[in-house]
Amino acid sequence: MDFLAEHQPELLPGKRQLPAQGVIEAPHGTTIVAATFPGGVVLAGDRRATMGNLISQRDMEKVFPADEYSAVGIAGTAGLAVEMVKLFQLELEHFEKVEGVQLSLEGKANRLSTMIRSNLGMAMQGLAVVPLFAGYDLDREKGRIFSYDVTGGRFEERAFAATGSGSLFARGAMKKLFREDLSEEQATTLVVQALYDAADDDSATGGPDVARRIYPLVTVITEEGCRRLTDGESSEIARAVLERRLEQPDGPSAALL
Repeated sequence: MDFLAEHQPELLPGKRQLPAQGVIEAPHGTTIVAATFPGGVVLAGDRRATMGNLISQRDMEKVFPADEYSAVGIAGTAGLAVEMVKLFQLELEHFEKVEGVQLSLEGKANRLSTMIRSNLGMAMQGLAVVPLFAGYDLDREKGRIFSYDVTGGRFEERAFAATGSGSLFARGAMKKLFREDLSEEQATTLVVQALYDAADDDSATGGPDVARRIYPLVTVITEEGCRRLTDGESSEIARAVLERRLEQPDGPSAALL
């Protein structure tokens, strides 16, 4: 980013010139969720991108590995978000090659915050990028989640988090079902349940599409590294959730006490 800022600043996402007035219609990614479990953290996203009242893409990828032990999920203006993630991946790889060690998880979260802040001018014109960052902290030996606002403000989430248009509904679902002792399998089911609830109430969030074989993207990050669930694994979880929803359309219930 420093090199581009010095030589070709117009290539940076936040430096592009936009019309002084008017709103640009561009595809937007929607809902990203994350949840911790004793062995790590799970990050997942739906596949729908919208442009106004239209579905612009049904199978968009919104969850990307940042490096070996972290991943980032994108919500907001799709083109800028994907470009920001690619630049973030490049910076982390460059740091590791130059310094010989990986940047700490805290350092990665701070660097992403700086990149979001540099996009503030675009965000003020409606082209905001609000990612969710998750990773396994090798020093603390646990999974951690960081959320952001459009100004680059960084906030660590204790157990679970959500961002995007369906985040209100997804967060409510996770608040109801989350437990500290979840297994990895239970944590992956939890995030798919949350995305289903978000899609149930938010038109911009896409639920599992069995006809087109489009299922949520789920990434698990542990001390062994970052692993994306295969299509088969994701479809198995999504189909199990769908079958249970035939009996309980509103999803599983939590105990009152």
